[in-house]
Amino acid sequence: MGRTFLTAAGLLVLTACSGSDDGASGPIPPASPPVTETTLGAAASAAPTTSAAAATTAAGTTAADTTATARPNLDAVRVALTEIGTFEEPVALVDRRGTLHVAEKSGRVLALTQGEPRVVLDMTDLTRSSGEQGLLGLAFSPDGALMYVSYTDTDGDSRVDEYVMEGDEADPASRREILFLDQPYPNHNGGHVAFGPDGLLYLGYGDGGSGGDPQRYGQDPGTWLGKLLRIDPRPSGGQPYTIPPDNPFADGSLALPEIWSTGLRNPWRFSFDPATGDLWIGDVGQNAVEEIDLVSAADGAGRGTNFGWSAFEGSEPFNDDEDAPDQWAPIYEYRHSDGGCSVTGGVVYRGSAIPALRGAYLFGDYCSPGVVALVVDGGQVADAALIAEDPGRISSFGTDAGGEVYVLSLSGPVYRVDPA
Repeated sequence: MGRTFLTAAGLLVLTACSGSDDGASGPIPPASPPVTETTLGAAASAAPTTSAAAATTAAGTTAADTTATARPNLDAVRVALTEIGTFEEPVALVDRRGTLHVAEKSGRVLALTQGEPRVVLDMTDLTRSSGEQGLLGLAFSPDGALMYVSYTDTDGDSRVDEYVMEGDEADPASRREILFLDQPYPNHNGGHVAFGPDGLLYLGYGDGGSGGDPQRYGQDPGTWLGKLLRIDPRPSGGQPYTIPPDNPFADGSLALPEIWSTGLRNPWRFSFDPATGDLWIGDVGQNAVEEIDLVSAADGAGRGTNFGWSAFEGSEPFNDDEDAPDQWAPIYEYRHSDGGCSVTGGVVYRGSAIPALRGAYLFGDYCSPGVVALVVDGGQVADAALIAEDPGRISSFGTDAGGEVYVLSLSGPVYRVDPA
């Protein structure tokens, strides 16, 4: 396809979709993003921390081993989407020891081996799959021995469970509850779960739902709602997990000790750049603004960062009775008036098949077809372009062991991003 440019003046919209809450929530959504390009805001106060870029990755290498130096050249990028399978409402794709695994919203996890996908876990009897609820997140321990699933239980609350992998399948009898979170509403569950470059487990939760953050959970340090959490899933002291001692609130005196970042409305997909350790978040907006957040490893990769909700929606003031003086401003945002309605956060491309794309962040929007590539240089957006006009209903992105990127559509297909 030819290139479609995103500029500060707005995007040539291929497909438009207006949004309103609560249509702009859940596993979810842009029309070709528009946009205001912003610089990084001031970081929230936090104690110094070791750069995540020096941490050991799940692959056993350091971020410095894979850091690319050349800036992506979107002018030279031509991609094709290759369908690798069709599933029932796929919401997550994760690599385990060279085998891709797909999570379906209804509660199944399937391995993509040669031939037909094979079910390795069926927890449909434990899962409520309705609207924004369901099996929402999947992760494997760095050694692949344990599976972690983040889901909505039959009572409508959020859970994270651990399963022992027996060969290539999860052992249902090994299920161990890691976290439980009471959900006041059926939307804004968040639910993404992933291991960071430090080998610890990160979990993203929305603000509890309804619209406009009625309980003001986003800025409330006494709840996990509207937060990014960080834990060591190994049990200790009679608890099902361990609080990392370098968490920003590890002693629990100022906020719950599991909290890593605050001020999120509905983080629908976050990721760490495997080459740098930088944290990227796609945070779904209310009625007007969708945002992409970036915190570099040098700035703590989200440690103690306040992203501003619900004092702010994107970079714009929202609830005037809330205060977030240390808001970390979005690196990129787009408005519903320009198309799109619910951002789907993505991943940084670190594969080898498309050299000109290496280092670009890929994301989408549930309401408008297309994959967008974003290039950041010196803390500012240097380039942005629509690189693929399909698919629609983008629910998630994932990567394989080689860094190649996959795009999931809630309609069923899963695609690999290939050179055209």
